[in-house]
Amino acid sequence: MDSTDYGPFTCGLDAAMDVVGGKWKPLILWELHESPQRFNALHRNLARVSQKVLTQQLRELEEHGVVNRRSFNEVPPRVEYSLTPAGVQLLAALEPLGDWAVGHIDTITAVHSAHAG
Repeated sequence: MDSTDYGPFTCGLDAAMDVVGGKWKPLILWELHESPQRFNALHRNLARVSQKVLTQQLRELEEHGVVNRRSFNEVPPRVEYSLTPAGVQLLAALEPLGDWAVGHIDTITAVHSAHAG
């Protein structure tokens, strides 16, 4: 029997979903996988997310230690977001989930279309 104390969570997966839960967090992590990005670049690449939601999701990812926010002492101010080592590990853990979705994309798309119509 596992005696691990997960605090308020029922298991490790429950805790992980607290970090990446929501539509945009995994996509934000994916956008940051190659290099740091400024807020406006992230917003352009994730065109359907509002600035308010993007800001909120970035703050939550930063609180969880998977995204780093770096402010440069310049005029005008410049801020870049990047993955921390924990963020790189988290993204690697999410890749099999993306692979699973690709393997089941026909069913996922059909259900999505049925609910959208």
